[in-house]
Amino acid sequence: MKVIHTNNFKETQMVGQNFAREILAAGTQKNAVVLALSGDLGSGKTTFLQGFAKGLGIEEVVNSPTFIVMKRFKIYDLRFKNFYHIDCYRLDNEKDVEFLHFQEIISNPKNIVAIEWPEKIAGILPQNSISITFKHLEENKREIVLQ
Repeated sequence: MKVIHTNNFKETQMVGQNFAREILAAGTQKNAVVLALSGDLGSGKTTFLQGFAKGLGIEEVVNSPTFIVMKRFKIYDLRFKNFYHIDCYRLDNEKDVEFLHFQEIISNPKNIVAIEWPEKIAGILPQNSISITFKHLEENKREIVLQ
């Protein structure tokens, strides 16, 4: 477990960027790398993922896909090919992600998958998901717990 405190959005993005580089350096595993990001609205999840995407070499704008549920970005790396950003905020349960081909996505070792509001689909998350919890401490300060 690693606890990190940030003082502004740029620091939160930098934590995400550095974590992405760690994931890339570690390489692929048997299935997709799955990040489960929990925390209240405004706690820093999307800000972290903006930095994370930058660390993966993605230059496109990364915003939360609240209304469209999922976005896919290409990764130009030898080991990984796709970064999926899934926002489960508007979903009711696991059945709501079936139309996304969720099991196929998380089974592919060439994918990195970030899931906001993972508690909505807790029953189908892989056991080896990396849990990242965000807490809003003060106006710009955040606590990020990586497990």
